[in-house]
Amino acid sequence: MKHISVIVPVGSSIVDTIIAPFNLLKMANSYSMRLNRESAGPYKIDLVGLDKEPIVYQGLFSIQPTAAIGEVKKTDLILVSPISGNLEREVSNNRGFVQWIRKQRIENDAEIASLCKGAFLLAETGLLNGKSCATHWTAHEQFQRRYPAVNLIPEKIICEDNGIYSSGGAYSILNFTLYLIERYFGRETAIWCSKVSEIDFDRISQNAFIIFSGQKEHSDEPIKKAQQYIEDHYEQRLNINSLAAMVNLNGRSFLRRFKKATSNTPLEYIQRVKIEAAKKQLESTTKTILEVMYGIGYQDEKAFRTTFRKYSGLSPKEYRNKYNREMAFS
Repeated sequence: MKHISVIVPVGSSIVDTIIAPFNLLKMANSYSMRLNRESAGPYKIDLVGLDKEPIVYQGLFSIQPTAAIGEVKKTDLILVSPISGNLEREVSNNRGFVQWIRKQRIENDAEIASLCKGAFLLAETGLLNGKSCATHWTAHEQFQRRYPAVNLIPEKIICEDNGIYSSGGAYSILNFTLYLIERYFGRETAIWCSKVSEIDFDRISQNAFIIFSGQKEHSDEPIKKAQQYIEDHYEQRLNINSLAAMVNLNGRSFLRRFKKATSNTPLEYIQRVKIEAAKKQLESTTKTILEVMYGIGYQDEKAFRTTFRKYSGLSPKEYRNKYNREMAFS
């Protein structure tokens, strides 16, 4: 029988993000057993801890690991459950998993799937270096700074690179778990689990959920000044050379430092600020799409729609219909 390990991290995590994937996998295992008229499911599924002591989260909820890492000599799939709170501290708290994950991958060719901010723990193994990865959008900047050798794909809910999987975040882990169920149990079982659990199937982008709040967790003060100016004057026609001159930098140095500090070019940053302003207006006002477009400084409707979809994953009309309460109930 093959084996799946769902990691139970110590420290800070969200109980649902451990138990929900575990329960979905158990559901898939049971259905697969019935579907194939077998006496047991194809996988043994364990909640794996550093030891078998119960882990208490938020001082309220306890999870009892069914196995310790020392007892799991070989596993086929490891789900690296999310950590939360102070990520640097929680990575340190869970460092005991790092060598075990590496060993399972290198010696046993186990596949690995990180859920949400579990990507930080997976990245500590070095197995993600040179590979593509997804994590929760709120942690993108911190992840990129800590793991520059990893190719972060910010918009993805689901990312796969040669048997190493990762997911966007929060409750998109349910969509991600369905994706894994399809890979391991087959599409029929995944669709059945989707229908019974009422979880969207085949959702792969987190763009519609990203709230852009500016990347200012850096120490380059001239760039911060330029960022603030962009955010205060996004509706105007902004010139890159003028922004550079305003903060006393030449054009080449400004572009280089802006990209290093924010992971965006100045043009990308301007676009993201404009689109975030458009999203807020589409969510909370009755303005027409054209009124919103002109209000944030766009004159070309095609360019606006293309850029809006690039950063939100939806057209302006789709976004308004999805998130504007008055539109939803009209």
